[in-house]
Amino acid sequence: MTFPGWILALCLVALEGEKYAAHAEGGAGSERNCSTVPPNLPATAVNTTLRLLQLRAAMKPHNISAYIIPGTDAHLSEYIAPRDARLAWMSGFTGSAGTAVVTQDKAVLWTDSRYWVQAERQMDCNWGLERDVSISSITNWLIKEVMEGDMVGIDPFLFSVDTFAAYNTKLAPGKRILTSITDNLVDEIWTERPPLPPDSLTRLPDDFIERTWQNKVDQIRGQMMDNPYKPTALLLSALDETAWLFNMRGNDIPFNPFFYSYTLLTFDQIWLFVHTERVTEELKVYLNSSCSTSHCVQLLAYDLVRDHLMKYLEESGVRVWVGTEYTNQALYELITPEEKLLESTYSPVLTTKAVKDQTEQKILREAHIRDAVAVMQLLLHLERTVPEGKETEITAAEFVNECRSKQKYSRGPSFETISASGPNAALAHYSPSNETSRKLSTNEMYLVDSGGQYLDGTTDITRTVHWGKPTDRQKDAFTRVLMGNIEISRTIFPSGTRGVNIEMLGRRALWEVGLNYGHGTGHGVGNYFGVHEWPVGFQSNNIPFQEGMFTSIEPGYYKENDFGIRIEDVALTGPAKTQYGNNYLTFETVSLVPYDRKLIDTSILSLEQLVWLDSYYQVIRDKVGPELKSQGLTEVYDWMMKNTEPFLKDGASAVVPSVSLLVLLLPVALL
Repeated sequence: MTFPGWILALCLVALEGEKYAAHAEGGAGSERNCSTVPPNLPATAVNTTLRLLQLRAAMKPHNISAYIIPGTDAHLSEYIAPRDARLAWMSGFTGSAGTAVVTQDKAVLWTDSRYWVQAERQMDCNWGLERDVSISSITNWLIKEVMEGDMVGIDPFLFSVDTFAAYNTKLAPGKRILTSITDNLVDEIWTERPPLPPDSLTRLPDDFIERTWQNKVDQIRGQMMDNPYKPTALLLSALDETAWLFNMRGNDIPFNPFFYSYTLLTFDQIWLFVHTERVTEELKVYLNSSCSTSHCVQLLAYDLVRDHLMKYLEESGVRVWVGTEYTNQALYELITPEEKLLESTYSPVLTTKAVKDQTEQKILREAHIRDAVAVMQLLLHLERTVPEGKETEITAAEFVNECRSKQKYSRGPSFETISASGPNAALAHYSPSNETSRKLSTNEMYLVDSGGQYLDGTTDITRTVHWGKPTDRQKDAFTRVLMGNIEISRTIFPSGTRGVNIEMLGRRALWEVGLNYGHGTGHGVGNYFGVHEWPVGFQSNNIPFQEGMFTSIEPGYYKENDFGIRIEDVALTGPAKTQYGNNYLTFETVSLVPYDRKLIDTSILSLEQLVWLDSYYQVIRDKVGPELKSQGLTEVYDWMMKNTEPFLKDGASAVVPSVSLLVLLLPVALL
């Protein structure tokens, strides 16, 4: 077809798409129905007809039969800037996990169970939905849809080393050719792509820093020196790596104080690739950017990272160390021959950053105390207003954000608040919109997962409550989720234990009655950083726990179309006192908000769990109580005291052991 013919086709198909858009129906929470003619679409669905036609036109000059669109950025970030939301713009789907594939006649999204309903609400009928996230599912589909010898296009900046290898391993035997196209095709047609934020970069105040950036550079260079494979340079690609190394922050990513950057560190030089127009004169002095010795940061344009890396690799005797988890294929494929490459799963910056120094531990604890004040304000407020029918999921989310904004050192929320009532809470990562927001009710459970960014720390906490009479099933499920949280929190384990080896403690009480949950049990948390800080946590690819790591602990349970439960606290790994061993750890819970007593069935809690609860509640009183008084929040203080009453009343702690002893001695007496 000639170019004028393409223009005519674009117009005709766009008009057809508008006709379908006119049949958008359904209220909040409705899903698309593609079996009718024309399709019935909810108001939340996005018309993608013209966008798909434009993308398919852009694919033709590259001779590719399919184009893969991941939901990430060039730094493989979990949270991305609006300008990097290519998957959302192409498909309408805004979930945080997904991959799209577009051919000349089909468009398909792959995502996990958290987002199936959301995808059906947001996508129009141009898109198919595959209820899977595995690379093998995508490659199997491609092998069926694409002919032998055909090329499958990707933007190598959006693929990690391991992800590219996984795709290639599956496609190559089927003679489908994975092809790098460094100019992103979605960007070519996205004429209104959001611009780069204009904000200048900043540095952390000295009060929140124990190690200067020069100290950190020396620490990382020491690890390079000690590495037996003798790297001469370290390439940092993840946004939090560069931000941590230089004690700097930015505003490029929503909810995350990061800035677009790469760093190439050698023993005698430092190159920082940023949008240099946003580096203030004060920062240039701070970074010693006017010189080129070992503690001088040479500022280069962000887009020059490939060119500069190629130039460095031309030198003889060099070897570049990369962490494959966060290095994109566009940079990795430049590092040849093999003897110039050193790989590890994570860079030494990520593993070093995971262990907080004493200053970081202290200030993160302090941030959680102030954060607890904001969450308690929310819970007291809702306790009063929900019975009057005055609250919705959105107003509750706005209220807790406002409460946090008034706390010292506040820098906004750390993620979009999950404020979910009734069946919406059964969607583990639901966030309310005007179309889906429910009125809060005394007849439904309510889940609020929220967090704050503060100059001294990042918080993440989830509480589930009920303002009416919960069912026995709800109480049982809630208590078992709480038991899982407590069992992980109170466990003692050898230093160096992997989280995956104790994760089942969070599920055991649920498993005993045939229940489970479909998400991870916890993740690392940063200091005014990412709320999901890799590589700490309870998954198989997380690093072993060491003293000084912060992680969330967040078991849950979700009954589809009915209710959802999650209890999430942040905890610090610290030394445990044991009778014989010295190298053991346990968790110190630093989130300090009581659980809903109405939902706790104490009859199925063990004595040890009750003792842990009472001890935790005493810590809340000791630490948050003075803060509430200093802020003049008398009513919140009274609410806190009421909700942290001990479970083991006077004499109860003595009675329970006596009963336990009787049970133990009874078989002996019967002999």
